[in-house]
Parts: sequence; structure tokens; C-alpha cells
Amino acid sequence: MSVKLTRGKMTIPTYEPKAPNSLPFFLENKPYQGAAGRLYPLPYTDRLTNETIDKDYDAVTLENEYIKTTLLPELGGKIHGAVDKSNGYEFIYQNTVIKPALVGLAGPWVSGGVEFNWPQHHRPTTFMPLEAVTRENPDGSVTCIMGEAEPYNRMRGAVEITVYPGRSVVEAKAVVYNRTDRPLPFMWWNNLAVRVHDKYKASFPPDVEWGNDHDRRAVIPFPVMKGVYKTARPFDYGEGTDASWYPNIKLPTSVMVSRHQSDMDFLAGYDFAADAGTVTVSDHH
Repeated sequence: MSVKLTRGKMTIPTYEPKAPNSLPFFLENKPYQGAAGRLYPLPYTDRLTNETIDKDYDAVTLENEYIKTTLLPELGGKIHGAVDKSNGYEFIYQNTVIKPALVGLAGPWVSGGVEFNWPQHHRPTTFMPLEAVTRENPDGSVTCIMGEAEPYNRMRGAVEITVYPGRSVVEAKAVVYNRTDRPLPFMWWNNLAVRVHDKYKASFPPDVEWGNDHDRRAVIPFPVMKGVYKTARPFDYGEGTDASWYPNIKLPTSVMVSRHQSDMDFLAGYDFAADAGTVTVSDHH
């Protein structure tokens, strides 16, 4: 069976933010989650609303006999969601509304799906439209390419999303070009959302012994966390708390795997209520 590709409008209730500030923000020394918070030449939006409208988004759907995934090029080129057709399980959480929070570098950011962050986090253009083209491949797979010239150093970056016939896999391939004559730094970080509850368990590689906050500002044993995790929201996990189970995490927190912590190439989560889960496979380097 070949893969079906459709492109059209998808109507989603949306809390539209107010217009961005008309004056530029020259925040050269602003810190942002351990990275530079330089914003110019992007506009900054710091005002949200509680009013919803039904908004039509350009949507691309890639579907085979096993999975269906939806992409939204207008929202930073993110994967909006993906479902396992054999059991109806959303292995990538699809939000039913677009309700931004002021988390992004330029202001609005939307939870859910997969956010492709570059040249730093959270993607400066995460709430802005990207270019998108689609391609049918000789092996029967289909690809949607979403990309941009980033606003700071004019590097070119894109993500190629491919679904293959006969496979329960969504492939994301990052492609970055330095179009200048000098070396430039960048990062690429994929932020995947899943629906969690009391019977959801995260699975890090078994050789992981420690977790850390953004920029390694705090480090703690993982998965059994001990003592105070000294993040922006400190919490005392006592003599030992298995934080791989979501009900044991009592407040919003970040736990990441630092470089050299693992020689394995996966992260996973399992929903014991649905008897289904999600695995991400990528180069741990």
C-alpha cells in the first residue's frame, strides 16, 4: 500500500495573541534558558487574549495503513499530532485548540505535537509560518519539507517529515545549511509531546544515572531522584523517588540527558492504561 498525502485547510479553535510590539527589542544580553535571548530583528509579542476564533490552517496529512500524522507549516513547521490507526492511540499528542503561552523566545508558543527547535530553543519562529513543499518518493513514501532562512545569521534549516508504506514510523530528518563564509553555532532540539497520567511511565536508556535541568544548572540522580532538585522550582525528592512515573512528579520540571551520559539512541514512554506508547530513536551525539 502506498502512502496517502493530502493538503488542505484544517479548522482549529485558536486563542489569537494581540499584535506584536511595534518597536524593536534590542535585548543583546537577555538570558533565555541558558542560551542567548537576542531577539532582533524579530518582533516581540507579550500580550495574549482569552478570545477564540475558528481559524483555518494550512495542514499536510501523511497516512499509511498503520499511522496518520498531521503537520502544520503555519505553526513553526510542527507536527500537530499522530495516531496509531490500529488502536486509535495518539502516540504524538494532538492539541484540540491552539492556545499560546509566553514561552517562546519571541513570545507565543503552543504545546502539543512535535516542535523542531533551531537555531536555538524555543524556536524563535515557533509561532510563525514556514515554507512547505511535498514530495512523492520512488519507494512509495511521501515527504513534507518545512523550512526557513533563520532571522539571525541567515542559515537555512528545514525538517523533512517522511512516512513509509508498511511501517509505524514517522521519520524526521534535519537539514541545515550554513550559507555564510564563517563558522556559526546552532542547536537542533526536537520537543515531542505525549498525553500523560497516573499510569504513564518514561523510559530513559538504562545506562543513564543522572538527569539535569536546562544548561546543567541543576543535576540529580535519575530515574530515582534523591534530595533537592535545585531548579527554578526546587523540590525535595527525599531519600528516593522514582520520577519515571509521572504521578511522582509534583510540579513542572525538566530532566534531560547530558552529553556522555548514554551510549544509546532512544527515549521512550509507555501508557499502561492504553497498552501503547512512543519511542524516539535518534543519534545520541
